[in-house]
Formats: sequence, structure tokens, C-alpha cells
Amino acid sequence: MIYLSRFFFPDGDREFDFRRSVKRTCYTTYYPFHVLSARGLTELEMDHITVLYGGNGSGKTTALNVIAEKLSLRRDAPYNRSSFFEQYTALCDMEVRRPVPRESCIITSDDVFDFMLDLRALNEGIDRKREEMFEEYIDNRHREFRLRSIDDYEQLKAVNLARRATQSAYVRKRLPPNAREQSNGESAYAYFTSRIGENALYLLDEPENSLSPDRQMELAGFIEEAVRFFGCQFLIATHSPFLLAMKDARVYDLDASPVQVKKWTGLPGIRAYYDFFKKHRTAFENTEE
Repeated sequence: MIYLSRFFFPDGDREFDFRRSVKRTCYTTYYPFHVLSARGLTELEMDHITVLYGGNGSGKTTALNVIAEKLSLRRDAPYNRSSFFEQYTALCDMEVRRPVPRESCIITSDDVFDFMLDLRALNEGIDRKREEMFEEYIDNRHREFRLRSIDDYEQLKAVNLARRATQSAYVRKRLPPNAREQSNGESAYAYFTSRIGENALYLLDEPENSLSPDRQMELAGFIEEAVRFFGCQFLIATHSPFLLAMKDARVYDLDASPVQVKKWTGLPGIRAYYDFFKKHRTAFENTEE
């Protein structure tokens, strides 16, 4: 499903006209002006999956933030903006094939990082609770207890459990689930799959962060299925070869000047991987299972 079909950024001439209209005041930055125009990026034609590729400073994240702002997409983490961000987005334009659903959102690496911090805080709370459970187990195992009212029922269950279970079994039974049972990569992957629903536009900023190669391939498959079966559209900024290789993805090389649509196999970063593994091909072939 395609919701956003084209997005237009101001070219260098329009940016120059705007800058001339600004009163002569000392500004430290005109960001996001001159970031994308310096790359010759004035238009993105969207597909079901559109991918922005480029090195640090190429403007991938800037483009996502501008589009998200123009569409008023939901987002969690704050992002880098300036005094001129609203003026810049006002100069942008877009074409939509269908109304962009309200469920649409932008998901950044900062969102995933904040989610990890929340899990860490949860785990630390569970760890403190576990120490209390150890002491509670000893107390309940040797306690003489008599049920006097319904209010004592939970305490009775704890005493009975302590008398028939080992300490570790008692603690596991009494504690809430430990989020630490998932690795960072598993938690990050679960975050994406929980946030991405049906029939919506999703902007993803470097989703490969915190994901192992196996998890990146799983995410690529999940995105392809979300497009094929669940009416989703994606715009993704990434360096990941696994995401760049997604079926029928339209890939923009922001390192090219001007920006160009390329096959993922022709991107400089991907060619570097290819040349490296080709150089070490013999080592892989001789590796024992």
C-alpha cells in the first residue's frame, strides 16, 4: 500500500531566497537548510519500501525528520531541530496517493535506546525484589501461621509455597517475569514488531542498531511481509546490507551527488563488503564445520 507517493524539498534557489528574507541576526545554524540541497536532493519518489543510504552527515536522518514533521507523524524521542525547522518544512511539499493513517509513526534508534533503558530499570527493580524474596522465603519457611480472615489468604499461599518449594523455585514463582531473559537484540526486534501494525506508513531511522545479522534478516522479512500482507509502507534510513537487499526496495544513494536511485549491489559500502569477503573467500571455504 502506498500512502505517500512523492516528497519535495526546497532547492538551493528557494533556500537562498528564504535566507535573504531573514533579518540580519546572528544565528549559529540554519539547519536543516543547505543539508539536502547540497546533495542535490529535491524530490523523493516513494515505493512500498524506500531506502535512504549514505554515510554520516549525508542527510538521511534529516530527511526522515523533515518528512515526519510535515506529516505530523507520531514519535516518542525528541530529535535535533533548530529555530528554522518549521520554516523549512513549510517550504516542502508532498503528494499522497491515500490519506496517511493516524497510526503512522517514525521510529528512531533513540526510541529503541530509551526502551532498553526502561527494561534495565525494570530489571534493576526485579533484582532488588529478588533479594527481598530470598529473605521472605526463609521467614515463611519457618513461620507458624494461622489463617484468620480472607485477607490472610495471600500470605498463606506464600507460606505453603515456601514449605514445599526450593528457594529458587519460590523466588521464580513470586517474581514478575524478568525482561533480562531477552538479549538487547531480541528486545530491540520485539520493539519493532510491537510498534509496527497494519495499514500505516512507518519511517525507520537505522533500525539495524542493536540487531545482530540474524535479527536484521528477520526484520527485513518482517517488513516485506508487512508490505505484502498488511498494507504498510516504509521509508528507511540504513547502512544494513540485509535491509538494502529487501525485495523491490527503491534505494537512494545520498552519498552520490546529485542523489541517485541505485541497485543495492552498486552502493560503495556494499561493494566494500563484497570485496572484503571475496578477498577472504579461501578462508571461508577452508573453515571446518
